Amino acid sequence: MNISDFLSYVKTRQALNTPDIFKFMNEMSDEARRITFQLNTAYHTPEEVRRLLSELFGYTVPASLRVFPPFYTDFGKNITVGENVFINACCHFQDHGGVTLGDGCQIGHNVVFATLNHGLSPEERPITYPAPIVLERNVWVGSNATILQGVTIGENAVVAAGAVVTRNVPANTIVGGVPARFIRKI
Repeated sequence: MNISDFLSYVKTRQALNTPDIFKFMNEMSDEARRITFQLNTAYHTPEEVRRLLSELFGYTVPASLRVFPPFYTDFGKNITVGENVFINACCHFQDHGGVTLGDGCQIGHNVVFATLNHGLSPEERPITYPAPIVLERNVWVGSNATILQGVTIGENAVVAAGAVVTRNVPANTIVGGVPARFIRKI
């Protein structure tokens, strides 16, 4: 299995449960840990941070991307960021299923993006299922929020600090709470 095969497969949202997939995911996790350990254990200029993130993501990130380490991911190759994105410290990207941050997104401290879920029955819990997370343009996610798999957050929306987003968020709205619910239009 290679990165192209894996990324095509996760788009189907089928179970990640074959020996080839497990082997590939373990190899990619090792690479992601190597790069994130380097990123997170010393001071780096913004240019050096972007260079390391480019290596981690597998493409040249925009020069306008700002990230305050530490930054955590267990895969790294399925994160897409637009222009003028800001990611604050201690964010966690479980990006196997894909995380897309549109232009102008702002991500607060300790935000978690979780693109995998497990089967519910005890026998199925070792099996994971991917689904992408998409933040459209100008989304603001407050500190300590968690965005779950398969969620799209519409343009200009705001996710309140501490929210757990379990379903799609319409554009130009504010959501908050556990699970996140509509608060008001912007």
